Amino acid sequence: MQLSDFNYDLPSELIAQHPLAERSASRLLELAQTDDGKLRCLDRSFNDIVQLIGKQDLLVFNDTRVIPARLFGQKETGGQVELLIERITGPNQALAQIRASKVPKPGGQIILRSRLNTAQSNDVPITITVLGRAGLGGSHDFYEITFPENAMLVLETYGELPLPPYISHAPNEDDAKRYQTVMAKKPGAVAAPTAGLHFDELILNNLRERGVSQAAITLHVGAGTFTPVRNEDLALHQMHHEWYSIPPKTLQAIQETKEQGGKIIAVGTTSIRSLESYAITRQLEGETNLFITPGFQFQLVDALITNFHLPKSTLLMLVSAFAGVEQIRYAYQHAIQERYRFFSYGDAMFLRRT
Repeated sequence: MQLSDFNYDLPSELIAQHPLAERSASRLLELAQTDDGKLRCLDRSFNDIVQLIGKQDLLVFNDTRVIPARLFGQKETGGQVELLIERITGPNQALAQIRASKVPKPGGQIILRSRLNTAQSNDVPITITVLGRAGLGGSHDFYEITFPENAMLVLETYGELPLPPYISHAPNEDDAKRYQTVMAKKPGAVAAPTAGLHFDELILNNLRERGVSQAAITLHVGAGTFTPVRNEDLALHQMHHEWYSIPPKTLQAIQETKEQGGKIIAVGTTSIRSLESYAITRQLEGETNLFITPGFQFQLVDALITNFHLPKSTLLMLVSAFAGVEQIRYAYQHAIQERYRFFSYGDAMFLRRT
């Protein structure tokens, strides 16, 4: 298939700019089939997810936590610089994308000022040093940088929450809470696993009371998640590398669920990529650049909870591979017609594997 096969027209007003007042207040589109094989789109509330998941099923969440990965600074010459941290690689080191009129040469410095407007911060500037280009899984879009102190502490003081480029407002206190899932524990992502944003503690408790098991994986979403596919021939696209980890107890829960006839339900595309990466490599921890397109043979995941994804994106290709190309086209047309909210702060879908 070609890149153009995954394009669609989306009215800009359907791109959700802010979260709803309550996490579980979002809508849920269930894509189902009738007994005679016809497709149906069922318009539900996200609270209905409790009834859609069986008592012997297993929900698998991504427990990554978004870090304040966007930094703004100045070169020694005064030029403006924007950095997006890709990952922290050591106590004082990180890989970052750098946007500037001219990226500083190796040894060049960037001056940061505190974003904290408090009496305690005193707006004390610090200087970070650019060491040079650094490869990551074949990509050379990153630079290695060093901080004068602990990298995570610097980000907490000088960094900003990296909202997606299609969200037009600057991050605020509401975003600081709502662009994290209630399961978020392990810092390292530069984008939220957005399917998990719909879950609140009440829904999680209701699922437990119903007998639904829950487990976690970790995949630190990288900046490459927003990198557009530039080649019409999908075979030429190179996925970015992301670090994932599957705890042994999660693997055990998956095996027990399968043995008991239950279904594995991935919460989000990051969960499904982690699980299917393990199915291929048998590695519980490592780097994945798994690119899932139609024709991919899924081995572990039976159902998927996911948001609506950008046109021509790798995530749209993934859900099309999972639920069927024509099925996803049909569902997206329905969602646009029914005025669903799209992307990170938008509504959700419940998909079963074809």
